[in-house]
Amino acid sequence: MPQALTLDAFDLQLLALVQADSRMPQSAMGAAVHLSTAAVNRRLKRLQKAGVIERFSAVLAPQAMGHGLSIVVEVEAENERIDLLDAMKKAFKACPQVQQCYYVTSEWDFILILCVRDMAQYTALTRQLFFEGSNVKRFRSLVVMDRVKVGLDVPV
Repeated sequence: MPQALTLDAFDLQLLALVQADSRMPQSAMGAAVHLSTAAVNRRLKRLQKAGVIERFSAVLAPQAMGHGLSIVVEVEAENERIDLLDAMKKAFKACPQVQQCYYVTSEWDFILILCVRDMAQYTALTRQLFFEGSNVKRFRSLVVMDRVKVGLDVPV
């Protein structure tokens, strides 16, 4: 969980830059925001330590990796006992095909975003995640026809 941290204009500019391209050299970031490379380095370390920057990563093309099918799944729990919900969260978190998992308010308890090779892999996952000894009452699958916008960018 991020610590309370006051972000100034330099921090916000750096966050926008690093979010757009985390491989941008710190010297280029410094030139863009009018700070020294050392100042950029200190600020990025502080932002990372405070939890504002959670991690640096690369975004892979699912098709290029053979995982061209995205599925949004709505899941309703059978029982909302906290230990059972925690077990569901743990199972969803451990599954590599679950890209995102949200515990939500609505008639559904979870929204999952899955990235799978094909429908056969998804069918196997439904057995593993939703049927075998799980706390799932029902689920609904929405097969993605077109990835119109995908990302985790936070508005800066």
